[in-house]
Amino acid sequence: MTDHILTETADRLTTVTFNRPDKKNAITQDMYQAMADAVNAYATDEEARALMFTGNGDYFTSGNDLQDFATGPRGDGLPPVVQFLHAIKDCPKPLIAAVNGPAIGVGLTLTLHCDLVYAAGSATFAAPFVKLGLVPEAASSMLLPAIIGMAAANDVFMTGRSLTSEEALRMGLVSRVFEDGEFAGETGALAQLVANAAPNAMRHTKALVRTQNTEITECMTIEGEIFAAQLGSPEFGESVAAMMAKRPAVYK
Repeated sequence: MTDHILTETADRLTTVTFNRPDKKNAITQDMYQAMADAVNAYATDEEARALMFTGNGDYFTSGNDLQDFATGPRGDGLPPVVQFLHAIKDCPKPLIAAVNGPAIGVGLTLTLHCDLVYAAGSATFAAPFVKLGLVPEAASSMLLPAIIGMAAANDVFMTGRSLTSEEALRMGLVSRVFEDGEFAGETGALAQLVANAAPNAMRHTKALVRTQNTEITECMTIEGEIFAAQLGSPEFGESVAAMMAKRPAVYK
C-alpha cells in the first residue's frame, strides 16, 4: 500500500485523493495499484454509491511518474496501470472527477471514464503524449474525439497544448466549472447528491449512457500495444533525455 493515495468513504461517498503534492501528484505503479484496489472495492461495496477522484495541493495529477515507470513492471499479472484502467472502464457505479488543478496525461484520460467531471477555474487539461514520443492511452484515441470532435482532439493530441477549464467546458469535456474558492464545497455537495440518489436507477442510467464497453476494451488493447512499443523506442528515450537536460528533443 501507499500513503500517496488516500481513500475515504463517508455518507455513501468514496473519495480517492492523489496525495503526492510535492511531486505534482505524479502517479507511480504503487499508486495505480492502490487506485485499482479502491475502485474495485467501491464497485462491490453496497454502502458506497458514488466515487470521486481529486488531488491534494495545486495539481489534480501531472500524469505518470516517468522515473518510476522506467524501473519496469513489478510482479506477475496485469500491470497496475492496466488494472486501474479496466477498473474505471468496468465500474458499474458513478465515477466523478473533481479536477482541482492541472490534469495532464492520464489526469485527462481518466476523466473520460468518469460520469461527471467538475473543474476548478484554474484547472487545465493536456495530453502531451506525442511530446514524450508516446501515444494516447485509456481508449482516449476513441473517447476524446467522440466527446470534442476529431479536429479538436487532434489539436489536443498532436500539439500537446493545454486547455483551460472554460475551453474544456465549451467542448463538453467537463460538466461544470467553479471558482477556485468555491470548488471544494460545490463539488462535495454535488457528489453527495449523486451518492444519495436511487442506486439502481443510477446504475441503469450509467449503463444506458455507456454502451461501448467492448469497443473501448478493444481500443485500450491496441493503444496499450503501441504505447508499450513506444516506451522502448529511441523516440521515448530522446524525449526523456531532453526533458531531463531541459533542452529541445531532436528526433531522427
